[in-house]
Amino acid sequence: MPDVDVHDPDGVRLQKLLASAGWGSRRTCERLITEGRVEVDGQIVTELGVRIDPGHQVVHVDGTRVVLEADKIYLAFNKPLGVVSTMSDDRGRPSIGDYVGNRSERLFHVGRLDAETEGLLLLTNDGELAHRLQHPSYGVPKTYIAKVPGPVARDVGKRLRAGVELEDGPVTVDSFKLVDSQPGKAIVELILHEGRKHVVRRLLAEVGHPVLALARVQVGPVRLAELRPGKTRALSREEVGALYRAAGL
Repeated sequence: MPDVDVHDPDGVRLQKLLASAGWGSRRTCERLITEGRVEVDGQIVTELGVRIDPGHQVVHVDGTRVVLEADKIYLAFNKPLGVVSTMSDDRGRPSIGDYVGNRSERLFHVGRLDAETEGLLLLTNDGELAHRLQHPSYGVPKTYIAKVPGPVARDVGKRLRAGVELEDGPVTVDSFKLVDSQPGKAIVELILHEGRKHVVRRLLAEVGHPVLALARVQVGPVRLAELRPGKTRALSREEVGALYRAAGL
């Protein structure tokens, strides 16, 4: 047995749990264990007889957290324009619940987008992960594409990276680039960790480029890609693992 005994005689065999979590066939998962690539509660496990409690123990493969609970749901949702970031709305406005309300799980939305902003929202019933991803201390980067009046002066990116003072304190962006420029308008991309209300709109207005249209296209490792407005897709095992890493879990 390992130095720290993680074996639970009433638990489930580790290779069976890994296989059911999508890490390959039972034999592939046995090889992951014997090669020393699997950790349980921070302890490398190399023996095939180990059983664990999936409800209380934490497993990593090659440093990536394994989701052991089959009832956990992780979705990317492309929020359309005009939809509010709540599961229901007492004023009768379109809400996220109109698109996923038929699911039996109670889903949390990770952060929010205002009604006039479209794009990527993460939905999950994993409350701990949702809470962590929203907490500023974990600084999960978010990528936005904005249409603004142009032309965009060359020093705008420098000003945004240096920090812009807003009424509730300074904000800096991690990255700013001009994606496209046409007569009278431009498309820009911003990456930032901030989650303050309307922060992208306020930032761009402060540097003289009020937002004409705004979309969030990436949260941490998860990209919107080809997902159409109003549609959801399940996150891949790799995306979920990367979100866990980003959230320090």
